[in-house]
Amino acid sequence: MEKRKKEPRLETRTGCEARMDVKFVPETRRWHIFYFSDEHNHDLLDTQFSAMLPAHRKMTEADIMQMMNMLKSGISTSQIFGLLPSQADGYEFVGYGPRDMYNEIARQRHQVPGDAAQVLKKLEDMRGLLRNLFWSDGISQLDYQLFGDVIAFDATYKKNKYSCPLVIFSGVNHHNQTIIFVAALIVDKTTDTYIWLLRQLMFAIKGKTLTSIITDGAMAIRNAVRDVFPEVRHRLCAWHLIRNTTSNVRNPSFTSKFQKIMLGDYEISVFKHKWVQLIEEFGFEDKPWVNNMYEEKHMWATADIRGKFFAGFRTTSRCEGLHSVMARYMGSQYDLTSFVEHFQRCVAHLRFKEFNADYESTRGVPVMQTCIELLERFAAEVYTHEIFLLFQPFFSRAGSMRVLNIENNNDCSKYIVCKHGRPDFLWTVEFRQEEMIFMCFYLRMESFGILCEHL
Repeated sequence: MEKRKKEPRLETRTGCEARMDVKFVPETRRWHIFYFSDEHNHDLLDTQFSAMLPAHRKMTEADIMQMMNMLKSGISTSQIFGLLPSQADGYEFVGYGPRDMYNEIARQRHQVPGDAAQVLKKLEDMRGLLRNLFWSDGISQLDYQLFGDVIAFDATYKKNKYSCPLVIFSGVNHHNQTIIFVAALIVDKTTDTYIWLLRQLMFAIKGKTLTSIITDGAMAIRNAVRDVFPEVRHRLCAWHLIRNTTSNVRNPSFTSKFQKIMLGDYEISVFKHKWVQLIEEFGFEDKPWVNNMYEEKHMWATADIRGKFFAGFRTTSRCEGLHSVMARYMGSQYDLTSFVEHFQRCVAHLRFKEFNADYESTRGVPVMQTCIELLERFAAEVYTHEIFLLFQPFFSRAGSMRVLNIENNNDCSKYIVCKHGRPDFLWTVEFRQEEMIFMCFYLRMESFGILCEHL
């Protein structure tokens, strides 16, 4: 394909000798015209086009501020120029054109040298390029102190000019909403980079112990987590596991049954029995990938993970859902500075949602659904509205539970509980009188943070 050539500029010089000479006279403190000639050697511009002359096109400070604020809100330059005529009663009264806007945008962005601000120079490598950027503001750090027992993250979002992966460490707040603890831009997805990232996280969390982490299962991330947080509970994303199963086994029936076993809330002995049945059914006893998955069942099987607090996280879907929110604020054309600015706008949006949920939790009381209204209303006062709505179905089912047997041993009482009409499904609940603690062997409270119906 022939290379496109830039067309030369139009020739506008005609050698016209029309001019006016002026001079400042100190004695009179006035400007005086000393020479004037209106002998043009070309046709004069029609007055209707006078606003298009460079000398007549000018953006005021108010125009520039309005334009930059619109850009920060995710409105493109062409869309901004399309809005202006409605404010000025026509394009001819705008006073400037798209080229002037693009030039002003470039001027505003080049007021700070380089792609990143000068204050970030210490983060640059020998070639003068920004390598890795890690940030967490005061509000995010406070959120981590309150809600940072469980974090989820992946590094699949790349919507910036340089395709640098954006890593987000997120969690869930008291409204069951996604919140951001830390964000980072990294240049690659190597183990060394993730180790650097997790060490920065360890510094940012200021001594608070990280309990559990859920990732997409990338080997580089797993190695880094093992190196920096060897004691943390590491869960693999269920969605990514299903996708890997599909690509490694290529049997839809196996994938469906594997998913059921993975998410099933079984006792460990029941899980092992069902796994053996599954492998024998498909003849995968000698399949390396399947055997390797079983060796790592402590990272994905609900039966093995039960009792370990993950706040309801099974997948990194909160991260992926967050990506869809960010897509409304950020684009691949942004440089790093613009990318960070627009990301902060996304964070501000999430924080406003939390602020709004705080307000909604002060308005009214949820509708009670049981005859034990006094106890149910107490729960509604303790929980936020969103968490109460998660708890309410368990509370409603508590009325259908019955105690089959009670065993008293010293300071511990053991209750055998079943659902009314279903004596084949049994649960064990312990009451430790000295500690004043109830514990159900179902371990929903320990796993999810919400009481189950058996208690």
